[in-house]
Amino acid sequence: MTEKSYHENEYAARFADVEENLKRIREGIARAAEKSGRRPEDITLLAATKTVPVEVINHAIHLGVRQIGENRVQELCEKFDRLDLEQCGCQFIGHLQTNKVRQLIGKVSMIQSVDSMKLAQEISRQCVQRGTSMDVLVEVNIGREENKSGVDPDGLRGLLEGISALPSLKVRGLMAIPPADASEAETMEFFSKMQQYFVDIGAQKIDNVGMDYLSMGMSADYEQAILAGANMVRVGSALFGARVYK
Repeated sequence: MTEKSYHENEYAARFADVEENLKRIREGIARAAEKSGRRPEDITLLAATKTVPVEVINHAIHLGVRQIGENRVQELCEKFDRLDLEQCGCQFIGHLQTNKVRQLIGKVSMIQSVDSMKLAQEISRQCVQRGTSMDVLVEVNIGREENKSGVDPDGLRGLLEGISALPSLKVRGLMAIPPADASEAETMEFFSKMQQYFVDIGAQKIDNVGMDYLSMGMSADYEQAILAGANMVRVGSALFGARVYK
């Protein structure tokens, strides 16, 4: 048996699951988009690929997934050269330490988890050094949780204004993760608050700050997020199955 045949057999069941799951997720996105007065194509599905084997990620890409997101720098670097990214963008969606920024430049098209001037300044510095640029989303700690990353909502405007002056960075929108223990009604309230920030900031027309993407909603609540105004959802386990940590 060739190595290729071995992998095809090894992952056959998982490939089939991904196909079925992707169909169901697309139906959910379409349903929520239509209820919110938008088209399904107005919503970007980003496949969250933490712990997912490259073979399975590439299968999802071949099925039409056009954005993937990794949470950990080391894992992204280990996978990167084997990912089929000719027709798919790669983003970073996890908490990012400043000392790991340089490893992402040239690999990702967007960093979704910018939550401080210190981090933004390092991304800018690395981009200037490499003669490139980076799109970023500002992560908001919408639940004001003490041990969670993200800028406090009260500091959002100030952070955006600070980032807007940095070279080689472009703010493209906002990202948030509501508290995991929130009820469905509470989660919807957090999503609605994020939508209001998104609209209000867009209306302020801050230089170098565009509100193109509102990234919120994951496997358990992406339809709710779309109903509240999200136009990017980050779906992992609902697409790839439960994560297996080694």
